[in-house]
Amino acid sequence: MRVAVSFSVIIPMAAQEPEPTALFHSLGSAIEIILSQEAGRAASLNAGAAKATGTYLWFLHADSSLPDDAWQKLQQAIADKPKALHYFDLAFAGGGWVMKINSWGANMRARFFGCPFGDQGFCIEKQLFEAIGAYPETAPYGEDHLFVWQAHKAGVKLNRVPAKLTTSARKYQQNGWLRTTLLHQYLWIKQLMSVKCQ
Repeated sequence: MRVAVSFSVIIPMAAQEPEPTALFHSLGSAIEIILSQEAGRAASLNAGAAKATGTYLWFLHADSSLPDDAWQKLQQAIADKPKALHYFDLAFAGGGWVMKINSWGANMRARFFGCPFGDQGFCIEKQLFEAIGAYPETAPYGEDHLFVWQAHKAGVKLNRVPAKLTTSARKYQQNGWLRTTLLHQYLWIKQLMSVKCQ
């Protein structure tokens, strides 16, 4: 059974980044869409959340694209687990088989280690987001990872939405697949060890 809820979609924008018209089209016009551009991604996410009027906040990247059943699956997930932090499976647009390895790794990390990242489309009740403490704006990187860790510490359960959100492989193509992959793995493991020691 699906439940009717109001959504605010928050999209952090980098300077000079074009508006994500394809994403707008897939979202439709029945929800609030907030483009947020502040000094840093965490600040943009938090500023967008502060402006939001929806019951639920859905954080999406500008280069994300949604499957046709995204809305149906997300609303069902919220009906089943309204107090969870919801996230999607990840896929990459382009990049061939190497990016399929990366998406497989990201999805396994989320399922078995409880560590999805921001490009997996976090969705959470606004009141719960505020209670967890928002995204840490002083972190030099990995604000999404730290937010998930805050959710864990607050006793908020993660819930996987069984649909694939597709994101661009542009960063990997520009900076090199192996270099970018190893850097991301190093940074998130380093950050994980740091927060576990707190």
